[in-house]
Amino acid sequence: MASFKFLHAADLHLGSPFVGLSLKDAEIAARFAAASRQAFTAMVTRAIEADIAFAIIAGDVYDGEWRDTSIGLFFNREVSRFIRAGIPVFLIRGNHDAESVVTKSLTLPEGVYGFSTRKAETRRLPELRVALHGQSFPDRAVAENLATAYPDPVPGWFNIGILHTSLDGRPGHATYAPCTLQDLALRTYDYWALGHVHQHEIVARDPWVVFPGNLQGRSVRETGEKGAMLVEVEDGRVASAERLIVDRARWADLALDVSEIVDEAGLITAVQERLRPLADELEDRLGALRLRLTGASELHNRLVAEHERIAAEVQAVCHHGHADIWLERLVVSTQPPAAVHGPTDDPALASVDVAALLAAASAEPDIRAELDALLAQIGAKLPAGVTIGGEEAPDVADLLGEARDLVLAHSGGAI
Repeated sequence: MASFKFLHAADLHLGSPFVGLSLKDAEIAARFAAASRQAFTAMVTRAIEADIAFAIIAGDVYDGEWRDTSIGLFFNREVSRFIRAGIPVFLIRGNHDAESVVTKSLTLPEGVYGFSTRKAETRRLPELRVALHGQSFPDRAVAENLATAYPDPVPGWFNIGILHTSLDGRPGHATYAPCTLQDLALRTYDYWALGHVHQHEIVARDPWVVFPGNLQGRSVRETGEKGAMLVEVEDGRVASAERLIVDRARWADLALDVSEIVDEAGLITAVQERLRPLADELEDRLGALRLRLTGASELHNRLVAEHERIAAEVQAVCHHGHADIWLERLVVSTQPPAAVHGPTDDPALASVDVAALLAAASAEPDIRAELDALLAQIGAKLPAGVTIGGEEAPDVADLLGEARDLVLAHSGGAI
């Protein structure tokens, strides 16, 4: 049996709007959106240079219905580079680009092969003795186990299953085409090229069951390096499966304990030190940072009361260390030191436990209900696809906690 290499990619999400970033800075959001395309271009280039025999895309080429044809034209242009290099491409539709979701289309170049939405089917590469089995999503939500109906393997060939699935459940991912590792093993294929889960994972090696992860992180929930898989087959068996890192922008979610920091100068120094490894890792990539300040600190009141100014200082520090690290959010999760919790010097508040009053108020059902209603009113006025807080819905308890901290901070810590 011939030796060859193939590419396994998934979850390109071309056209992702980066809503959370667009509300803060439309220019940065546009650069992150461009990074998704740049990552795909880089993947095609490096895969051709690696002399792959064929490429697999296991669903979610697009993020959803096209706003215009530009994203379809871009994809067509890039996969045409594969075809001109003599490399066929095999792809399935996932939940984001299911047949019922992406209704616009452009004619794909000859040599790009899709799979039926009605049932799993097999496509063959006789010269390599490779059989690829796959099925596309007809609709966004596919609740049934598709894997159990995949075709039998072709005897004596290298068999690959292509499936967009949550497998037996992965945190943060909707349950689509659920199946078990045993379901996959029972098909006796040599390699399962999975999609849908955005975190890279080699689930098993006998048989090989792999999530390549997405090509480009889209939010702070998708941190770290991103890319595809380059798989080498020798004598009918997987000889190696290595990551091909191609992301052009990267997200980071960092925590900094400020318990021992007593002034703003110390905070700036600590932030610089915390960011140094991230700056080295990014190299020439664009970076989006969420920085969480934690611990019981004497700086707590200032961090809360002067949040916007301090966030600007942190952004400046980011640019001192790397020209393209952008502060997505500064999260203040600190508490005042225990010593602050004493009686106030203000005669008007001497007999008032402000903290206790605020805690009691925030627990009142009427106040929570009023805040819920207010958030619903605001949400209803936002454009379609935009949510309060961007990628993450706000928690009412967190909002009340922030309001309490802000009141206490502006009262000079009089609690």
